[in-house]
Amino acid sequence: MKKMNNHIGENLLSLRKKNRLTQEAVALKLNISRQAVAKWESGESLPDIENCSALAELYNVTIDDLVSYSEKERLIPIPPKGKYLFGSVTVGDRGQIVIPKKARELFEFNPGDTLVVLGDEQAGIALIKSDHIVKILENMREQIKEDMKDK
Repeated sequence: MKKMNNHIGENLLSLRKKNRLTQEAVALKLNISRQAVAKWESGESLPDIENCSALAELYNVTIDDLVSYSEKERLIPIPPKGKYLFGSVTVGDRGQIVIPKKARELFEFNPGDTLVVLGDEQAGIALIKSDHIVKILENMREQIKEDMKDK
């Protein structure tokens, strides 16, 4: 059979090894044959949409990344679902940075929004909309009130 030109086979092999699973273990989890897993990884065949969904869930990646991500082109492994690498930015002379457009759109950062800057000397910095921090604090306050009532 002719080998198909796609990234899914490479991704399946990489993700299986990264998760320290055997073809047999993947097959057992998906209730399929080990041979099916081997054919998908070699590019001889493709998993159907239900198996793609199950594989994406198993490996905690998006279906889109499972099918089309190229580690060779991007030079980094497939990110877990919900994790992003938006590229790099340069700090300006006065310390300013420009948040990449894709990140601004995904996290709905708009002109005029107030962001809280959190820091961890080992992990780096994080930006969170201030209204989200207010909601977190309100939830914590309510939880403390509930805990105090229970005592």
